[in-house]
Amino acid sequence: MNPVMQWMEKHFIPIAGRIGSQRHLVAVRDGFVAIMPLIIIGSFAVLINNLPIDFFQSFMVNTFGEGWKTLGGNIWDGSFAVLSLLVVAGISYNLAKSYDVDSLSAALLAVGCYIILTPTTEDWGLSYAWTGSQGLFVGVLTALVVTELFRLLYQSKFTIKMPEGVPSGVVKSFRALIPAAVILLLVSGLQMFIAALTDGSIHELVFTVIQQPLQALGNTLPAALTITFLNQLLWFFGLHGTNILGPVIDSIYLPLLEENISLFAQGTSAVDVPYIVTKPFLDAYVFMGGTGTTLALIAAIFLVSASKHYRTIGKLSAPAGIFNINEPVMFGLPVVLNPVMFIPFLTIPVLLTLTSYFAIVIGFVPKTVALVPWTTPPLISGYLVTGGSFAGVVLQLFNLTLATVLYIPFIKAAMRADKKNFHSKGEQTDAGSTKVS
Repeated sequence: MNPVMQWMEKHFIPIAGRIGSQRHLVAVRDGFVAIMPLIIIGSFAVLINNLPIDFFQSFMVNTFGEGWKTLGGNIWDGSFAVLSLLVVAGISYNLAKSYDVDSLSAALLAVGCYIILTPTTEDWGLSYAWTGSQGLFVGVLTALVVTELFRLLYQSKFTIKMPEGVPSGVVKSFRALIPAAVILLLVSGLQMFIAALTDGSIHELVFTVIQQPLQALGNTLPAALTITFLNQLLWFFGLHGTNILGPVIDSIYLPLLEENISLFAQGTSAVDVPYIVTKPFLDAYVFMGGTGTTLALIAAIFLVSASKHYRTIGKLSAPAGIFNINEPVMFGLPVVLNPVMFIPFLTIPVLLTLTSYFAIVIGFVPKTVALVPWTTPPLISGYLVTGGSFAGVVLQLFNLTLATVLYIPFIKAAMRADKKNFHSKGEQTDAGSTKVS
């Protein structure tokens, strides 16, 4: 174990650390994080509109009339329907901010360029088909490329300088004028070239060539197992795996979830929607209590540990763990860089990914059709993400029980190791005292 850990610390941690702090990946992550409130509210609107409880549906119709779902539909229009536009603005803003250039101008310009690249309907309106999740790949690329071009031109000599005394807002606007004009001309020319070449748009080209294969791969069990394992491995070495892998997870799995939600909103049952592996699949069934299913680790501590240290950490960590916040147990026990915890911490979530996947494949549990806040406690989240099915709760209970049972032997081993170290230190102290006397 020690040679492996030494190799990982020497070769893996520095690379992972650089990846986690890479400017563009951080901007992508922060851009998705910024729009999470809208996504969560939008998914709840769809969930409420289509909650499969006859009494609830009848009550809402009798109380508010047949058009009661319009309220939730309007919320969907302002969240999922324009998901890519929101992502473009968020990523561009955060990337420009990291360069200390005019972040608001960069974000507005990126959105304008994205609209140029987006097909319109017959009445000159933007097509929801590409402003939603299907346009995410083009949206992310547009935000990154446009912002980089804007930065280069904004920091060059080819800008309009205003005299002193002019309000700062006016100074920024005129300084951004030439960079914006150049970039809009380039993007417009690109759109004309693609339209002439393919008789379509960059959205259709990218979706066919890149996004569809990646999404198909993302819905597979091997992809889910790989992402789960890498997330655990990064966290074990004290690196925030969720943040490092966030751009990949969000770019691939949010469109799959959006497709499930859209079909669910149209009347398709949660069992029949197409995609199994989504972001709430991992959050609700695998990362209960946080990365490593540490809520089960806390339960195992309470069940078998007599160590005052362990039980104290368990008591302090449990309230946060219920809401999937696990830093107290990760760094207080600790789990990070703890050789005894290496095997269960990496393998238990992988095993739970398997149990959850097959529970859905055989039809015991519906697929996920809602995005709930990652702090939603287990059991509640299992009910909500499945569109109101208690089968999701049963799966969570099974996974938590299985994880707790698997953690117990390692808790006992950790206590034995601590006890052995304590006695070893005591003997050294006694020997040192004898020698002094």
